[in-house]
Amino acid sequence: MSTVPVYRWRLAPDGLATRRQLRALGLRPGGQDVAAQVERPRSHREPLVAYLYRVEQAKPVRPMTPAKWAALAKANAARRVCPECRRDAGYVIPPSLGMCTPCAFPEEQRAA
Repeated sequence: MSTVPVYRWRLAPDGLATRRQLRALGLRPGGQDVAAQVERPRSHREPLVAYLYRVEQAKPVRPMTPAKWAALAKANAARRVCPECRRDAGYVIPPSLGMCTPCAFPEEQRAA
């Protein structure tokens, strides 16, 4: 395994980008290996590391197909359905509760 160049924060050369930067350009790494990494120092902790990819080797983001849009809509709708009362809560059910607010706190509903 070869080592990759390490650059300090904001000192990476042009032509390299993180995944988020590639995505903002409408690109994806496209299977290429990591070209370099950038490190952001933090006090009393290990540095934050971001991997960099070559922009010229990046490929365009694959377009969403109608089937992918449908699957995404179905998954988002499932996150809104309360497993307790089986109703659409109108918001994404918080994982910390695992159910809609009226089901999680029924006594507060009666008091109001």
